[in-house]
Amino acid sequence: MITEKPMNEFPVMDTGDGIVLFHPNIPAKAALNVTEVLNTRWIGQGPRVEEFENRFEEKFTTPCKSLAVGSGTDALHLSYLLAGLQAGDEVIAPVFTCTATNIPFLYMGIKIVFADIDENLNIDVKHVARLITPKTKAIVCVHYGGLPCDMDELWALGAKHNIAIIEDAAHAVGAKYKGEYIGSQSDFTMFSFQAIKHITTGDGGMLVVKDKSLVEKAKRLRWFGIDRSSKQKGIWENDIVEVGYKYQMTDIAASLGLASLDEFDEHLAHRQKLYRLYCDLLKDIKGIRVIGSEYTDREHAAWLLTAEVDDRENLVKYLREHGIESGQVHYRNDKYSIFGGRTPGQFPKMDAIEDRYLVLPLHAKVTEDDVEYIAYILRKGR
Repeated sequence: MITEKPMNEFPVMDTGDGIVLFHPNIPAKAALNVTEVLNTRWIGQGPRVEEFENRFEEKFTTPCKSLAVGSGTDALHLSYLLAGLQAGDEVIAPVFTCTATNIPFLYMGIKIVFADIDENLNIDVKHVARLITPKTKAIVCVHYGGLPCDMDELWALGAKHNIAIIEDAAHAVGAKYKGEYIGSQSDFTMFSFQAIKHITTGDGGMLVVKDKSLVEKAKRLRWFGIDRSSKQKGIWENDIVEVGYKYQMTDIAASLGLASLDEFDEHLAHRQKLYRLYCDLLKDIKGIRVIGSEYTDREHAAWLLTAEVDDRENLVKYLREHGIESGQVHYRNDKYSIFGGRTPGQFPKMDAIEDRYLVLPLHAKVTEDDVEYIAYILRKGR
């Protein structure tokens, strides 16, 4: 039996105490947009949701269709349903991710087959290839921190075995793989607009669907199985033929998203500049390796700056003493009882880095001076 070590993390730092790990990015027009919505008859799902979908699709996901929902988890669950996954099917998913990636499978009675990670904390495509069986119906990948996975290899596996490729792009809005935006190519993609993501709608998500024949079904599933377009024409007798959910986005939330889209390019550029500065300043510090920093064929969305470090427990304590918050953020999912617990030696790459990865501050409120200070403190402590 494996005994879990304590996380050794500190309580959340107050913004007045130093450089915090996360902070929401609230755009300048957010309050104005919300006020305008509150003065209309539509505060639930209405015209602002459709406008947000269209603008997001035009910028990031064309030719795939974008549908706004209440959370990234909603989008994942809908993608799993639209992919035709059924109880007893197998799905390959990363062992290291937010639990939201994998919990919807438990709703559906689907067997999760965990795959190990690569050196960037993304799914290990070589391990994925070895895990495929006749029962495998989908592969889910997560672009950890904003760095795209090895998509060519994953798409090739999907085509070879006729299985769906589903991208969890919660960290990766604005990321590119070989010049194309993440969200514009796979069968299904999910984006998250949770409080501290690049784009926030308070909480929310976007479901991206490649097969246009599934779009109307997706719209029904996000609203109790009801065809809203028919209902709003006064046809109250329309039947409900499939079980749906309350997964819609509201116009209040969409108005926040629209404000974020107005400033997105500047916000992404700021985060990417900080990411590159971290890479430059940390590269020669003993016992520290920035994860996901050495690719030229993909563009990092810079949601997280994660480093592999020596003596993480004492380093976290040392950083906190100097007013710098750090943390782990996500954990291996097989540590949780709901996923069946850990099997020793099953994921050697995850085992090797489990006690060595650390997330450093990277968000709209972080400045270049902050990054230089953090690097100075790290160098001083080594």
